[in-house]
Amino acid sequence: MNLKKLGKLAIVIGLATTLAACGASKDSANNKSANTSTEGNKTETASADLSKINVISREAGSGTRGAFTEITGVLEKKDGQEVDNTTEEAAVQNSTDAVITTVSNDPASIGYISLGSLNDTVKALKVEGVEATPENVKSGEYKIARPFNICYQEGADEKALDLLKFIESDEGQKIVEAEKYIPEVSGKTYTAIDNDAHITIAGSTSVTPLMEKLVEAYKELNPKFEADIQATGSSAGIQSAIDGTAQIGMASRELKDEEAPKVKVDVIARDGIAVIVNKENPAEDVSLASLKDIFTGSMTQWSEVK
Repeated sequence: MNLKKLGKLAIVIGLATTLAACGASKDSANNKSANTSTEGNKTETASADLSKINVISREAGSGTRGAFTEITGVLEKKDGQEVDNTTEEAAVQNSTDAVITTVSNDPASIGYISLGSLNDTVKALKVEGVEATPENVKSGEYKIARPFNICYQEGADEKALDLLKFIESDEGQKIVEAEKYIPEVSGKTYTAIDNDAHITIAGSTSVTPLMEKLVEAYKELNPKFEADIQATGSSAGIQSAIDGTAQIGMASRELKDEEAPKVKVDVIARDGIAVIVNKENPAEDVSLASLKDIFTGSMTQWSEVK
């Protein structure tokens, strides 16, 4: 073989070696990419797992929050003052609907709402082994429950208060029961007066859906009647009744010592507070002690919940 042929052979061998090396490098890169993709998928799956509890709370001034924190022990008295120990990590929502929406979109979340507002987009946990039902609220077995209060000024206009006569009648209380709340009074009848009053009703976002149904039925008997219903929260509603900017205030908690002497109060219904989680959450039951720990932030993992 002459030198010219040897030179060509060397070039061919060199090219083959280079191509093989490039191919191996490409395969290695592809394998590395595939491994990285797999690891990424594992990371995404892990992040969707239930681990850290996401706490969803109502805003300060909410009657639902006031009742829930008092019953579960999240609210404590220190030096004669009430202290709400709800964790600062909680995502605060300003309405019942907002809590439901947030929990329905977050598998790791937990919140609380009016039992009467519970729907099939979320799941209610048992509390101490007892289901959140109107029957169990009425019997006292379900412990997280509170009154629906109506407050108004003493000496308020009779036409404004005629709505309360309807609410407390057997006809009004049938609506309370139909809306999955617990009737409070019975044995009263109502006679329509062709009421033409135009009033403002303000307060609890939990009481608002029930009040809307009651006003709707009342207007069928008194077509000229008008009511502006404002879902402003229990504390704001009570204050509106106190200062006269609303003829009727709605509260889903007991009135505080400083509020009670300033208005008259009627209980129109009782309601449970449902503890809700996402429908993907496997949890079924929770203790009152665990609820306190969850909402104060001392229990942060779903694996700890009892």
